[in-house]
Order: sequence, then C-alpha cells, then structure tokens
Amino acid sequence: MFVATCQSLPRVLSAGRRFTAAAPAVANGAAHPFVPPQAFANGHEVSTAPVAATPASRASVSADHWKERWSKEELQAHSQKHVMATWGPGSAMRQVPLLTHSKGVYLFDIDGNKYLDWTCQAICTNLGYDVPPSVVSAINKQITELPMVYGGLGNTEIRIRLAALLSELLPGDLNGFLFPSGGSEANEAAIRIARRFTGRAKIINHYRSYHGGSAHSCAATGDFRRGFVEAAGAPAGFIKTMNPTDSHRFSFGATEEERSAQALAFLEEQIVCEGPGSIAAVMFESVIGSGGVHLAPKGYMEGVRALCNKYGILMICDEVMAGFGRTGKLWGFQNYDVIPDIVTSAKGLTGAYVPLSMVAVRDHIKEHFETNALGWGATFHAHPVALAVGYECVKYMLEHDLVNHAKNVIEPIMKEEIARLVDKYASLAGGRCVGAFGCFDLIDPRTGEPVQNFDGSNCTNPDAVTAFRGALRANGLYGFVRPPMFHCAPALVITPEELKDGFQRADRALQVFDEAFRA
Repeated sequence: MFVATCQSLPRVLSAGRRFTAAAPAVANGAAHPFVPPQAFANGHEVSTAPVAATPASRASVSADHWKERWSKEELQAHSQKHVMATWGPGSAMRQVPLLTHSKGVYLFDIDGNKYLDWTCQAICTNLGYDVPPSVVSAINKQITELPMVYGGLGNTEIRIRLAALLSELLPGDLNGFLFPSGGSEANEAAIRIARRFTGRAKIINHYRSYHGGSAHSCAATGDFRRGFVEAAGAPAGFIKTMNPTDSHRFSFGATEEERSAQALAFLEEQIVCEGPGSIAAVMFESVIGSGGVHLAPKGYMEGVRALCNKYGILMICDEVMAGFGRTGKLWGFQNYDVIPDIVTSAKGLTGAYVPLSMVAVRDHIKEHFETNALGWGATFHAHPVALAVGYECVKYMLEHDLVNHAKNVIEPIMKEEIARLVDKYASLAGGRCVGAFGCFDLIDPRTGEPVQNFDGSNCTNPDAVTAFRGALRANGLYGFVRPPMFHCAPALVITPEELKDGFQRADRALQVFDEAFRA
C-alpha cells in the first residue's frame, strides 16, 4: 500500500544491468541510452581503486550490533544508508511503516500504530501472525536434530512426508514434488521441467499475469514488470496471449460462453501459427491474482486443457497466490474441471513463516526424470526446517477446516460488503471475490476510465490516489495497493467481526478517494 506511486515506475536499474553498444535497452517500448562500462547513469565514475582487506573480528564492527534494541532514529538512519527497495524506487520505501510485532491478523509499528493486514501482505500470511504451537515445535525439533541437508546429497524424512501429504491433497496423478524456496523459483523450475521434458522452448502466458521476479518467471509475466527484464535482454521463448476476461477496452463476447469460445479460438490460432511442435507449455495463473482476481469464464480452462491434449503441450497452473485455500478451494484450479500437468505454489504453504514453495508434476513426467536429468537445483531446495514448517501448516489448515472457512464464512461477507461499496461509490467500477480473494476496480468517475494504468502511468488524479493511500494508513489498513485495483485478501483465520471491521475501515478510505474527485 505504501510503495507504488502514481507516476510510472523507473524502468532502469542502471548499476546492476549489463549494457551493450549493439542496441538500446528497451522496456515496454521505451528506449534507454547506452551507459558506458564503469559508469553509473548519474554520471559518477565507478571507483576502481584497490580496497584494503576488511578485518573479520568483533572489534572491526560497531558495538551497537550487540545492543538488544536500536532506537527509531538509529534504525531510520541505517535504513536510509543501507536498505534497498525492490520493484519501486528506494525513496518511496522510506515512508513505509517500521514494523515491530504482530498479533492475530494485526501488525504494529514502532510508533504504536495498529494495522489490520488487509491483503496478507503479498497474499501470503494466510494463517495470520499467531504461529501455531505445532509449527513452533516442529521448527525447534528439526533445527535441533538436523538443521540442513543439501537435497542433492541426501534425503530426509520430512521431505518424504510432506511430498506424501501433498500427493494425497492433489487430484489425479500429481505425485512428484520439488520444494524450492519461493514462487519465482518454483515457476523457474516448472519452465525448466516443461522444456526438458518436451524438448521444446516456447511457453505461452497471459498478458494479465505475474509469475515472479527472476529472469524466466519475469519473462513469463504479462504485466508491466516484465519490462524490467526485457530491458536487460530477456530470456527468449515466451509468447503472450490475451486473457479471456474483460478489460475496459476489450471483450471477447457478451456471455461467459462466448468469451471462452472466442478466447480459445484465438489461443488455438496462436498455437498453430507458432507451431505446436515448438511449444513446451501453456502456463497460466489458475485465478488471476495481482492482475485483479479474475476467474476464467466458464469452459475456458477446460478448453485450454483440451488444446494442450490435442497438440501435446503441457499445462502448467501457477497457484503461488491461489493455492492452499485462498479461493475457497484447496487449489485454485479446482474451480474448474481440469487436472494440470504441473502445479506450482508457495506463499500459503508455510503461511509465509519461512520461505518454501512446491512444484508438483504428474506421474509420466516424474518417471521421465527417473532416467533423465531434471537439470534444475538450488542449495536451499527441500530445506528441512522449511519443510517441517510447511508440513505442520498444511496439517493445521486441515485440522481447522480453513478452506471451508474461506468459502462459507469469509466469502459471503466479502461478496456482501464488496457489493455494498460498489453501489455506494461512483469511483468503483466493480468488484468481485472468490473465497477470501477479492478486488475492487478504481476509476475516475468523471470519465469512467481506470484512475491510472497498472504501472502507475497516466494517472488522472494523483491527489486522489495519494489521499487514498493516506486514508488507508490513517484507518489502520495495511497491505499492497496497486491502482487501478484495490485488493482485499485477509488471513484465512480472520473472524467475521474482524472482516466487517476491515470493510468499515476500507469504506472510510474509499470515501476520501471518492470525494477527491469532487474537490
């Protein structure tokens, strides 16, 4: 909520990029100038003077590192000097809350402010902040008995047990598992698996999608963030297709059936034109997440499965956000009648208590790699402490019936509240939810158009967006907000009273947003 600005995000992270003189770097069509080696974009020369070796002892660093607490002023000073931001400029990060502790579904900052976590941070803290005792016990047990095993050299009981549990929870023959450290890494592995299994290179993705921040997962991404990797020379082989859902500019049809039929015909035409024998996989989010919480129209995903079968293409479902109960189903693809060939997930697997993701593959793919090298790996793959957390978190979800809680308790309240607010404010074009996953569409009521583009450009009322962010913070709602969308994705453990209170806070912030257009 407190990072993205109304202006376009910078496309150039110059100091970390490799430049060549052959052609200008391009991100989403914008050319950037050549930057000579050993120079920053701001014109400062890179120092090439030799640096004396730094001694490695306690006496060589500040004694402050042995203090139990640092003051707010000390933290801010060191943050300014040493801490870098990720997707947005670092200057924006200086304004975010400095968080100190948590309880239930709430976060607290260093000034004592209390925030309701409205989007599970990045749609990941699904179990809230009261870590189940079974998880704490599993961490302590595993880290005491066997804190680390490199997965390429040894196996562990917890790796076997989590794989067995997940195989029982996935439909069909999705029985083979990898355990990378995050969603981007899981999608990287899935892409590698698809290419090595099929011997083909191309991957088809939606434009309205996000698959991760690493090279191949970012190239697979359809939204503006792919520009960051494209500008630096993106990996080849990623083909974009149109989403079957409507935008304010375009629709495949007036009904769900018509949209599905037209979008599938468009996709098949692309497959034929690209050459089916060159396509390794179709890789879609089961439910579009950061792009606005969109279920595919009726029959679309089933049609994609049929096209994959027809042309011998693998179907990958990215469940990094949607998996583990977020949509009121254990898996987002269970909102349709399909079984993918490969499934990736992360976030909710451990409630984001520790980094862990998963890649599940069907039996015929697993068997292929029994005698062929898979060709992917990582030091922290199948880290035993992370696996222990994931194992207990999944069991906790099952024991407390959180998937049904999302569907039967959270979803009805969210549908009612979203409809109420859309009716109340002219600055909301619409809203929707599935399970505990919801989103509003923010518009400029003077034009009926989105208040800004997804990348922050073409903002029609920067003051309204700024006022909205400030009102969310003032009303104690915390999370990521990326106009023209306003997500609501609370923890799966939230109570009805907490959820209704959250919508009251959102209501007050939306009133500020709406009134800014009449000022």
